[in-house]
Amino acid sequence: MSPLLQVRDLHSWYGESHILHGVDLDVSEGETITILGRNGVGKTTTLRTIMGLVRQRKGEIRYNGEDLIKVPLHKTAHHGLGFVPEERGIFATLSVSENLTLPPKVAEGGMSLDEIFELFPNLHERRNSRGTKLSGGEQQMLAMARILRTGAKTLLLDEPTEGLAPVIVQAIGDVLRTLKSRGMTVILVEQNFRFASRVADRFYLMDHGRMVGTFPVKELDANMAMLNDVLGV
Repeated sequence: MSPLLQVRDLHSWYGESHILHGVDLDVSEGETITILGRNGVGKTTTLRTIMGLVRQRKGEIRYNGEDLIKVPLHKTAHHGLGFVPEERGIFATLSVSENLTLPPKVAEGGMSLDEIFELFPNLHERRNSRGTKLSGGEQQMLAMARILRTGAKTLLLDEPTEGLAPVIVQAIGDVLRTLKSRGMTVILVEQNFRFASRVADRFYLMDHGRMVGTFPVKELDANMAMLNDVLGV
């Protein structure tokens, strides 16, 4: 079977700065993959380019058999892709419940409010609180929950655990495992490879705008030397 998402020789630019230099990536339906690498190697740009937020791009991005390269930005989400940026992008002056009722349905499905609150008990407790009153972890949960309301089948997550307390990191890990059990496909950009090893099926290692290695999580110990070299840890 062909991968749900297939990226081939993907290049992208910010102005005259050439960021991605021929990225290749395969993600199967229901799989969770994590892109690892140092800051500035192109991890976030990979997600943004797949979503169409970076329009200076060339190569092939096939999702469910359709090439997304020429798809207009406002149509990308309608194919079932949802992006949660590192900055989260919630409406800070609106309540949790109001944030969750705003996202449009862009694909079939989408979680109900009851399902969201079951998945994120913290949000149920804070459902009447404004975004400005939420902790960083609660804001991250709300950003993820908003995308799950839209009907997206593939979730692109950029550094979801950055700066969060260990108990919140664990809660987000539990959510990702639950989503996987329900058939959700997840592409995760993450610095914390220990966290990633608990939720992902495979690692992709990235350096200087290219994927330089990939292996299943179960082979982590055998690939620690390569991982240390790429991450500089």
